[in-house]
Amino acid sequence: MAEREHKHVRVAVIGSGFGGLGAAVRLRRQGITDFVVLERADSVGGTWRDNSYPGCACDVPSHLYSFSFAPNPQWPRNFSGQPHIRAYLERVTDTFGLRPHLRFNSEVHSLRWNGEELHWEVETASGPLTADVVVSATGPLSDPKVPDIPGLDSFPGKVSHSARWDHDYDLRGKRVAMIGTGASAIQIVPAIQPDVERLTLFQRTPPWVLPRADRKISAAEKWLHTKLPVTRAARRGLLWGIRELQVSAFTKRPNELGPIEYLAKNHMKKAVKDPALRAALTPDYRIGCKRILLSNTYYPALAQPNVDVVAAGLKEVRGSTLVGSDGSEAEADAIVFGTGFHVTDMPIAQRVTGADGTTLAEEWKDGMESLRGATAAGFPNFLTIIGPNTGLGNSSMILMIEAQLNYLGDFMRQLDILGGKIALSARPSAVKEWNRKLQQRMERTVWNTGGCDSWYLDANGRNTTVWPGTTSEFKKVTRQVDLAEYEVLRPPRKPVTAPVAAPAEVAA
Repeated sequence: MAEREHKHVRVAVIGSGFGGLGAAVRLRRQGITDFVVLERADSVGGTWRDNSYPGCACDVPSHLYSFSFAPNPQWPRNFSGQPHIRAYLERVTDTFGLRPHLRFNSEVHSLRWNGEELHWEVETASGPLTADVVVSATGPLSDPKVPDIPGLDSFPGKVSHSARWDHDYDLRGKRVAMIGTGASAIQIVPAIQPDVERLTLFQRTPPWVLPRADRKISAAEKWLHTKLPVTRAARRGLLWGIRELQVSAFTKRPNELGPIEYLAKNHMKKAVKDPALRAALTPDYRIGCKRILLSNTYYPALAQPNVDVVAAGLKEVRGSTLVGSDGSEAEADAIVFGTGFHVTDMPIAQRVTGADGTTLAEEWKDGMESLRGATAAGFPNFLTIIGPNTGLGNSSMILMIEAQLNYLGDFMRQLDILGGKIALSARPSAVKEWNRKLQQRMERTVWNTGGCDSWYLDANGRNTTVWPGTTSEFKKVTRQVDLAEYEVLRPPRKPVTAPVAAPAEVAA
């Protein structure tokens, strides 16, 4: 653990998930060792530490959902589960010598820019420090969102969120209500369905679900990937290339997604024989508008006799009775919310105060905006990993993280080249122009035209979450910092006070 008396650092990184650990590796590889990683929990892992619900796994192939600079030839499955991904991040931490930089139980309470000293004043649960540069890698899937349901406080049973699973509470033989039908819910439902007495799924909007091409990776494949790294690289390249070719359908020609809808409907038809249930589970929006989900077990679980699907959201709780927005009622002993996270209103933004004395949340009240997904106007030397409009609808976020690590690396190089005590602040005009072009491109994407209301959109209906292009394009536009897009800040000159002349001697 980093020494507690170390009060000033060159860089403070917030979070120890993929983004934070990746930033730490990049800093070390550039010879920067004067940094800390501030983590609110007591171990690394980020979302893969917090999400440990039954059935938790990744929906991106393992060989693509890992750092290019830290390949793992021993992935056990095509789509690895949470324990294996978390173990991978622990290995990355050890392999690259990151443990001396970690400060656990150090939740960041506030960040305030000091324009006189050109550094950030950071208040954490383990004490204060200052930093020349702050890298926020808290991630968009870190703070659970639970809807404000009337009567929820009076519910006598167990209430939990998928990202805060209580492993000490036994669901066996219980009447369980699952709220939501997102990526977590479709994994939880089949995992708990065989053990619960009754499972009621409150479905506000049905998802599109495709088959999951999962299998164990054979010992021969693991051996080959270990002994011949080129085979591992080829596998990763193929997985990446297929997804790059899919991007145009999402971003330019959503009508081309029709055949994929047919495949999804066929997938449902094989498992769900009841026409009424199939009708309730069939989306009325274009596939891809919401996140496409992958599962071979979700539909079979919903067809079981101990499962009820309420084609409506949860409206009210009356004691142990749950009332849907369609008026239906269900009794429950436990409620599990799979209702997502604060994505377009990230809580960290409320804790960051910039050069003008306003918080990042206040600056983003009309929608998140940043330059190249990394820097916001008025917040010098503050970078975000997985910032606004860096999300993906069909590929691995690790690719986007690595692109942003390239940008971070060049940002630090530019500071060194300029020399001295210095800061870079994104020009408002550059931020506006970047986002004007970005939103213009967004207009014809499936996320904006597909006819759904997704978590990609903010309260104003703007898509401030997803990147409307390929990962290779994003890598290109974040390869280096364009200093023309930044204002170079130096410490204010202190007024020079003229020396006071000594009084003349008085003649005798």
